[in-house]
Amino acid sequence: MYSGEFAKLWTKLSKDWKEHMETELAPGLTEGQLHVLELLLGSEERKKPSDLNDVLNTTPAAVTTLLDRMEKNELIERVRDEKDRRIVWVHVTEKGKAECERGVRVREEYLNNALNRISAHNQKLLMYLLDKIAN
Repeated sequence: MYSGEFAKLWTKLSKDWKEHMETELAPGLTEGQLHVLELLLGSEERKKPSDLNDVLNTTPAAVTTLLDRMEKNELIERVRDEKDRRIVWVHVTEKGKAECERGVRVREEYLNNALNRISAHNQKLLMYLLDKIAN
């Protein structure tokens, strides 16, 4: 019944979000790179490039390309395992940590500005309804 209206609103929100994130994160970071940095920094365990395939829901080639760009921009480094040289670990650099913090701030500011347009009660209601749709 409301699917057409929902699609228009969702498309507008998604477009505005993507444009804002691309503009504010540039030139040092992309939204995809921010996601990878958060995954790496949020995990207690070290990660190999192959560990990111399933989490990012993409191909090994796409992960390699993404990590290549991140390494070129000094956000991450790949380090060979000392015991088994076939294993490569992905480490976040200090620059990567700083860019991740900046990216999280950019995202939080945007979302806070958007959510502050409605009352706290309606924010909770929105979260509840989105959770119903997502799950």
